[in-house]
Amino acid sequence: MTGPRKPAALVALLFGSLLTLTGRVDAVELNGAWAGDADQCAKVFVRQGGKLGFTEMSDVYGGGFIIDGDQIVGKFARCRIKARKDDGANVNLVAACATDIMLSSVQFSLKELDANSIVRLFPGIEDMEISYHRCPSQ
Repeated sequence: MTGPRKPAALVALLFGSLLTLTGRVDAVELNGAWAGDADQCAKVFVRQGGKLGFTEMSDVYGGGFIIDGDQIVGKFARCRIKARKDDGANVNLVAACATDIMLSSVQFSLKELDANSIVRLFPGIEDMEISYHRCPSQ
């Protein structure tokens, strides 16, 4: 490139990079261990051999899940996030999930309340939601 096109192309490239970075900053951060009750984190999650997992009685204390990149792990299911759409504080996920007996595609609608609290929404069922709280790193 030569002449006046070179600076214009550079500006366009930098602007595009800025938009990409801005989109990432605004995305809701979901990585971590999430429990139904923040006070029960130690009774829901345990670290064994450097890996975070679930206690034997985790369901008694409200259960939870672990998100690590594109993986969602529950006590009885493991999911891989196939699609994600962020819309402000709302996040829509489509995940392929597997249990011991079946495979399924699951849609999750989440809303960030603050950096350490989210709510799972159930579209089509008003007033039904489940709150989760991020547990501190163990």
